[in-house]
Amino acid sequence: MQVTTLRAALAAGPSAPATAPGLVRTAWTALTARPATTAVLLPAATMFVLGLWGLDRDSMWRDEGVTHQVATRSLPEIVRLLGSADAVHGLYYLLMHVVLSVHPGEVALRLPSVLAGAATAALVAALGVRLARPRVGLWAGLLYAATPLTGYYAQEGRSYALVAAGATGATLLLERAVRHARVRDWCLYGAVVVGTVLLHELAALLLLAHAVTLLLSWRRLDRQVWRSWAVCACASLTVLLPLARLTLGQGESAAWLGGPEEGGAASLLKAVAGPTELVLTGALLLACVALNSPLERTGRLSLNAVALPLMVLPPAVLIVASQYTPLHHDRYLYFALAGAPLMAAAGAERIARGVRMLRSRSGRRAGGALFGAAVVGLAFCWQLPLHRADRTTEQRPDDPAAVAGLVDRQLGHGDAMLYLPSAGRRTALAYPDAFRGTKDVALARTAVASGTLYGEETGARELRNRLAGLEHVWLLAEPYAALPEWEPGDATERAKLTVVSEEFLLRDEFPTRSGVLRHYIRRPADKPVGWPPPAE
Repeated sequence: MQVTTLRAALAAGPSAPATAPGLVRTAWTALTARPATTAVLLPAATMFVLGLWGLDRDSMWRDEGVTHQVATRSLPEIVRLLGSADAVHGLYYLLMHVVLSVHPGEVALRLPSVLAGAATAALVAALGVRLARPRVGLWAGLLYAATPLTGYYAQEGRSYALVAAGATGATLLLERAVRHARVRDWCLYGAVVVGTVLLHELAALLLLAHAVTLLLSWRRLDRQVWRSWAVCACASLTVLLPLARLTLGQGESAAWLGGPEEGGAASLLKAVAGPTELVLTGALLLACVALNSPLERTGRLSLNAVALPLMVLPPAVLIVASQYTPLHHDRYLYFALAGAPLMAAAGAERIARGVRMLRSRSGRRAGGALFGAAVVGLAFCWQLPLHRADRTTEQRPDDPAAVAGLVDRQLGHGDAMLYLPSAGRRTALAYPDAFRGTKDVALARTAVASGTLYGEETGARELRNRLAGLEHVWLLAEPYAALPEWEPGDATERAKLTVVSEEFLLRDEFPTRSGVLRHYIRRPADKPVGWPPPAE
């Protein structure tokens, strides 16, 4: 009947204004007829649209560039690379190899993250539906989609949005397995957990959150639940062990990491619950209401028992562990974000019941759900400047495309090039067209041929010989490498600095926020080192 009415309204066309109210009523009836389905689909659609907004920024930041240049290699070349570097992202690179084999562009690079973000919003909503009721799921899913941090990682060509989808999906499957106690549900739960930890091994902290969820619900669980979960957890950790052993041998890949800075926990909370003070305050107040007055259970697990450990334990454990070894970064904890909107939505539901906003009639129930969705919309509008900023290159750590454009304008065919340090070659690997025709003076073997991320460089003596016959050379330095106080530990890197300072003069310099491009010319014999004299 609803479909027939809708078709009739569409067939009447714009010439029949009387059909417009009927069309609205039909759409409203369709939305309210199956509230659980609507509660899941609306957040997914919202997140998908937000993910597509400004997706093509015409610039891949450095980690996205690594994803692109690794995933576009052949499968044997990727496998060879993972034996020496970046094994922690191995499964993601293999997945992206399939995606980029269809179309190796920036939109295709980020599209899996967009889809993962939409899936996570749907899964958060489904958790709210299962653990409470449809409007709680609707509010939680929309809150997840409206969070700026979600939009940020949903538009990044890295694995973190996929990890979040896997972690949230595993949490939903845990609730299902505990509720029904079927072998197939536990097998599916274990498979999703394995896939998630293989996407990023720190997602294994999810198992700790799930263990605490079961502990908080121990009175309602039998031994079979514990045995089944323990088998899944042990199987997941067993699969993870070879990857962990391999990545431990690649510790230099995480050398840039440090412990959390002072106030790191507060900044993480602000990023997760709401960057603006008003939204953060509201989210915290709602979470406190949910803690003080928990919603009744609809199954064996309560919403608080699921959401609170997921939101709190992975960040707390990683922050503590980072006091002893460099592990901390907010993006490694992004998968824990799903717990925050669930707690806020539960608090909103408790307040809605307290003020008797919703009556028994279905129209009032739908009106209450719509009112909550409108409040989430206001929160989104309040944070709209943050969403807009996140869709610009300025909000990313660097902008290699700008550097590539500079090189394309300044360098000519056959010009000699040095990269300081060698990892700076990632700009050339991400945007090879801008560097085509230039001569990489220090390169001994390419990244693909050597099975490395950035290639292998020649020794210091050979580098000096290669530079000896050059009248001019260009040097592309990372921002930290351009500082006078930087002291490289590698002999070849030291030779680059020594030769250009002793045998060349700086002619031009082009600074950018992502690096410095310098042009050096051979020092004349009558102008020794130390010339020109410093200005008085």
